[in-house]
Amino acid sequence: MKQSWSIYRHDLKNTTTNWVALIIIGGLIVLPSLYAWFNIKASWDPYGQTDRIPVGIVNEDEGATIRDHDMNVGKELVETLKENDSLNWQFTDRKTAMDKLEYGDYFAVIVVPEDFSEKMATVMSDHPEKSTIDYYVNEKINAIAPKITEKGASVIVQKVSGQFISTVNGVIFDVFNKLGIEIESQLPDIEAFETYIFQAEEQLPDVYQLLQDGLDEASTAQGIIEKAQARLPDAKNATEEGLQTIHDTEALLAKAENKLDELAPKIEADLKKAQQTASTVHDFLTDLTNTDISFEKQEELMNKLDARVTESVTRLSKVEQALERLSELNTDNPDASAPNRRQEAAQAVLDKAAADVATLRGALEEMQSNAGTIDQFITDKHGEVDQVLANLTELSANTDTRIGQFLEEYHQDIEPAVRKKMNTAKTTLATGSDVLTDIQSTIPEVAQVLENADTTLSDGEEMLQKIANEYPYIRTKINELANRIRDIQGKTDIHEIIELLKNDPDAERSFFEEPVKLNKNELFPIANYGSGMTPFYTVLAIWVGGLLLISLLATDVHDPSPYTVSERYFGKLFTFLTIGLLQTLIVTSGDLFLLHVEVREPVWFILFGLLISLVFVTIIYTVVTIFGDVGKAAVIVMLVLQIAGAGGTYPVILLPEFFQAISPFLPFTYAIDLMREALGGIVWERAQRDMLFLALFGLAFLVIGTWLKKPINKQTEKLVKKSRQSGMFH
Repeated sequence: MKQSWSIYRHDLKNTTTNWVALIIIGGLIVLPSLYAWFNIKASWDPYGQTDRIPVGIVNEDEGATIRDHDMNVGKELVETLKENDSLNWQFTDRKTAMDKLEYGDYFAVIVVPEDFSEKMATVMSDHPEKSTIDYYVNEKINAIAPKITEKGASVIVQKVSGQFISTVNGVIFDVFNKLGIEIESQLPDIEAFETYIFQAEEQLPDVYQLLQDGLDEASTAQGIIEKAQARLPDAKNATEEGLQTIHDTEALLAKAENKLDELAPKIEADLKKAQQTASTVHDFLTDLTNTDISFEKQEELMNKLDARVTESVTRLSKVEQALERLSELNTDNPDASAPNRRQEAAQAVLDKAAADVATLRGALEEMQSNAGTIDQFITDKHGEVDQVLANLTELSANTDTRIGQFLEEYHQDIEPAVRKKMNTAKTTLATGSDVLTDIQSTIPEVAQVLENADTTLSDGEEMLQKIANEYPYIRTKINELANRIRDIQGKTDIHEIIELLKNDPDAERSFFEEPVKLNKNELFPIANYGSGMTPFYTVLAIWVGGLLLISLLATDVHDPSPYTVSERYFGKLFTFLTIGLLQTLIVTSGDLFLLHVEVREPVWFILFGLLISLVFVTIIYTVVTIFGDVGKAAVIVMLVLQIAGAGGTYPVILLPEFFQAISPFLPFTYAIDLMREALGGIVWERAQRDMLFLALFGLAFLVIGTWLKKPINKQTEKLVKKSRQSGMFH
């Protein structure tokens, strides 16, 4: 190891004492830094300059109408892009845009077709059509520019979609708002409807029973109608017969009235004669009482008295016969309005008159009988003649008075009552005739009504039967509806639905234009794209620095004879490591202080860079010192593989499977990850893992250089000599 340090000191002395060597070494130290800095600065904020990329915008949209709401998405898009500076939007016509795209003046062209809004308006129809935006890109101009313009086109589509959704939802929620207000006004009816449904569900069995009863009653009613129709001819005949009876009765009343007119004077004359007879008998008895009675003439007296009384009785019998005839006429007289009451009243008057006449006749007969008594008395008991005569006189006086009272009652009560009742009967019969005539004229209408009722009832019965047949379906649907209402009531509140529908349409429109906002939370924030690329370009610069060293510096001493293989290996390794550390120190310090890369852990950033330099220089130096020119090619190949497979620019998971497979075996993988830890914030578990793998890579190549350099060099010396003989290699 002492000899190795001697070689190292000799290299330092030669470098510091030779100004040419010093300049070259100084260039080797600084040159890798320039590689890193230029690349970092170039990629510092490439997407911040996209406003310089020209993109043509062609608007051919003719607009459309959604529910009386005019909409021109193309026009709105143009107005929006005029205020957007993400790209250099150029508003022109289709021909100009396509010409400039073909010649490379535009990186891309976006065309809004004429039916763009019209197709978007079909969202409210039964067959909505998707609108399209035509995007044209010239990909040969640049590899990255098409991706940027495509992103811009996507943003436009997203913006248009947001505006469209906002417009449509604005219309929809405006309708919802009106609907919510309408539902709120109809809420009592809705709640009443719910109650009706529940009541209907509860009363369905009763409804079904009513249907069955209705069917039964309809059948019964139809039978009744049929019977009524069958009895209509009888009713017609009865009406006709009733009219005939009334006509006959009216004729009979007319005859009775004529008979009464005929009998009334005779009755009055007979009553007066009876009264006169009674009066004569009374006078006779009075005279007889006041006269001395000759008992020898008693037979003559009794004969006269008996003749007079017999005559009065005969006349009263005729009166009774006349009253009986009136009673028969009253009994045969039908009263259409109130036959019983009026006939009974008239009959009562006639019965009273008959009774009074019978009483008078009885009194006269009694008087006649008493006259016989007088005769017997005179014959048997002559002594009591005066008393008997007095009694006869009183009896005859009473008879005369009674006949007078009856005559007066006949004039005042009996005859007027009979005539009144007969007039009433005539009026009643006239009314009955009118009623029966109306009934007779109504019978055809009744027949038509019954016929219509029969037809209607048949239709109603058929309808009831149909409803009864549909009852199971109706019951099922009402039960389902009631269950749905209960389910909805259990899960939602109609008041909440109304409040939801009544939301502000403008607020809802704004919400659906951008329903989700991205709330970015940066766990390990990186200032810009250039800062994010710093770990990759810094690690790449360290490896490039090692390549420059092996390109310009000798990996072996000019006179190897005094030293062993191991001494020469470590002696030159120290020189390479020293220059590599200086390169890394310049690169990392320049990142911090020249480019002002924002690094969370700047000290660790430098220290991690120095560790990476030790590992990379060891790997490069070992490969080249063992394999010579072949080793130089090998480390270049390693560089290429690591640039592609270490995840410096793209995540490893996005790389082809080959690079995903080799990524764990590349030093770049762990070096870049370690520098990222210092840049964004150290997770020491990951940092320790990266440092461990880097240390293993370094130790592995130290072991290879220490133990395999000598045997491998013996095999490669022939290749080296042969290559130098070509004059192409040093």
